[in-house]
Amino acid sequence: MPIHIAITRKVLPGKEEEFKEALHKFLGESFVHGGVHGASMITALPNTDGREIGILRTFKDETERDAFYNSDQFRKWEAYASTLTEEPVYRELNGLEAWFRSSASPPRWKMAIITLCGVFPTSIFLSLAVVPFIKDFPLLVRLFIIAASMVGLLTWVVMPVLIKVMKRWINS
Repeated sequence: MPIHIAITRKVLPGKEEEFKEALHKFLGESFVHGGVHGASMITALPNTDGREIGILRTFKDETERDAFYNSDQFRKWEAYASTLTEEPVYRELNGLEAWFRSSASPPRWKMAIITLCGVFPTSIFLSLAVVPFIKDFPLLVRLFIIAASMVGLLTWVVMPVLIKVMKRWINS
């Protein structure tokens, strides 16, 4: 499973352009590491005071993520970047937020259609496969079991497959 990491860095005043240029170069160079499957920069809106820069990275798996973050290439970058920014915040993206990360920001209507394509058959499956076994449980317990099963199946099975199968359409 791909690993998605969101990094937020607040650039020191007056260092914004230097950091953006250096980051742009580093993002391109980081693809030399074979386990890096994606990298992008999210900047503040033009003419705003925002100094926060978002960085989204996708790795093949945990092993590749760890290898990248332990590499000399990353250590050198981190040493330089720390002179231009405050302490970065790293966060692994999971579940719903990561479903569409592997694709290039599709329109919301496409995300909604793909999500519906995952939710509808999964709800039918759960109705037929799980509900008969829990029909005598209290209503709230039944609803919790169905909701938990739905989230688990969508997060780790259904959506990753749908995203892979429909990747061409998502990016068109």
